[in-house]
Amino acid sequence: MSIVDHKASVRERVWSELRKVAVPDSRFHFDFGEFIADFEGGEAAVARLTAHRFYQDAKFIFITPDNCLDRLRFQALEDGKTVLMTTYSIKRGFWVLDPRLIAPELRLYASTLDGMERVGQPVSLKDIASMPVVDYMVTGTGAINHEGVRFGKGHGFFDAEWGMLYRLGRISTATPSAAVVHDCQVLDEKLTPDVYDTVADVIFTPTRTIEVRDPHKPTCGILWDRLDPHMFETIPPLQELKAMGL
Repeated sequence: MSIVDHKASVRERVWSELRKVAVPDSRFHFDFGEFIADFEGGEAAVARLTAHRFYQDAKFIFITPDNCLDRLRFQALEDGKTVLMTTYSIKRGFWVLDPRLIAPELRLYASTLDGMERVGQPVSLKDIASMPVVDYMVTGTGAINHEGVRFGKGHGFFDAEWGMLYRLGRISTATPSAAVVHDCQVLDEKLTPDVYDTVADVIFTPTRTIEVRDPHKPTCGILWDRLDPHMFETIPPLQELKAMGL
């Protein structure tokens, strides 16, 4: 079985179990190929994350636009942390949520995808290059094993976000990365990461905090010759990065 077929097989098996505990999306229902779902016990998983040293030490956090991370974005704003995030599928770029610029009564709204674009500030890669380094990278995912190897929806958005921020010098191999998932998404089996696949330092579920030893951190940036042409054509930050010669 090829790596692509293996990934697809793993996703289908995990998604079958996830459907039992997932919160359906208002647009995509249970189409897990289109969104990362919130799930039963999500509050407990996020509480584990916010109690962890990586979060406690971070001031500037990248958080993906996944449904299971809405409450984390809100908590980060409440805790005075600045949040960097992307829109769904990165097509409208990166945005910054600065708690100093957001009224307390708007922070919950700002933590959602719809609110983020109305309350947050859009930023270019050139803007990000002049910002502080990112202290922490947090994502949801489709499936992950105990070694932190993650298979997302299959689009490669988090890997692209990692690659862009790495090329900008805003993250490094020392930057911790976390995944927030339901227990049914954590696998015991071997998963083989590609050279550009990001691996989590720590996994948070409703019942467990799983620390990963020596996680693989990609240093290849964006592999332009392997990038899906459709991603390049529809994601302006990738076009900006290429124009910057990175």
